[in-house]
Amino acid sequence: MLYYCFAAVADAALLQKQHLEKCLELNLRGRIIVAPEGLNGTVSGLPEACQAYIDWVHADARFASTDFKLDAAETQTFARINVRIKQEIVHAGMPNIKPYERTGQHLTPAEWKVMMQDPNVVLLDVRSSFEHNLGHFKGARRLPIDNFRDLPEHLAALEDLKDKKVLTYCTGGIKCEKASAFLLENGFANVYQLLGGIIRYGIEEQGQDFDGKCYVFDNRVAIDVNTVNPSLVATCYVCNTPADRMVNCANSACNKHITICASCGVNLEGACSQECSQHPAKRPYNEKGYYTTTQSGYVPGLGYPGINLKPGINPKHRV
Repeated sequence: MLYYCFAAVADAALLQKQHLEKCLELNLRGRIIVAPEGLNGTVSGLPEACQAYIDWVHADARFASTDFKLDAAETQTFARINVRIKQEIVHAGMPNIKPYERTGQHLTPAEWKVMMQDPNVVLLDVRSSFEHNLGHFKGARRLPIDNFRDLPEHLAALEDLKDKKVLTYCTGGIKCEKASAFLLENGFANVYQLLGGIIRYGIEEQGQDFDGKCYVFDNRVAIDVNTVNPSLVATCYVCNTPADRMVNCANSACNKHITICASCGVNLEGACSQECSQHPAKRPYNEKGYYTTTQSGYVPGLGYPGINLKPGINPKHRV
């Protein structure tokens, strides 16, 4: 499940405690962010558990309109559940912008599919470089940003779009809520956003005209979304051949997140360079290129045995 909802939250600590307890009860795993501006989560679990969670969230009047994007997977896509409190549900460095008060006009996937063919519109990818290098809509304007919070620094590079129809998009829609609101605040006249993001577009419109794969923030790392006219756009960081195998460098001191083909992965034992392959911090070769963090006693399905969360949960506690 991929979801978010912008809404005023008066007691983030209480909301965190409630969501952590509910996810442990239903054996859901993933990442949830609670903030004064709302709720954001990427969670996996059995279908009936997911539906129970959806019903529970919708029962809260503040989040009754929350849109859940659902995608099937063979196994749990997360190792544990992590519910955190932050200032923003998407780290943009713009806590004063409130999308629940003003944001860009939403386009359904069907509306987006039609409008993006208009030669007078500009598609704007608001994701990080490592995401849009792996896959993006044909002809989209892409910014060289390492993190979404870097977007304001590139405002000057978008000045030529102020009088155009700007169609923003991201993975699930949440970044566009802030990005489109930010553009409107800075004088852009016609700003739109893809409702449900790339994920929903892939489900409802088969991902037509999306080149490459879509990066996702779970153990799957990258997924196919285009079943109409798919193509491969990413290249291997080492040898520059076509590749869409997204990995972290095996050298934990580097940990660069890039595409490396299977051949270079074997030759460098998961590292991104000869230097990294010889580094003392290099982790054992993992052909998936995905390295989990230390679980600190966590047992999937049981949480932390011996810890009773019901009487009260430390707002900073992570499971």
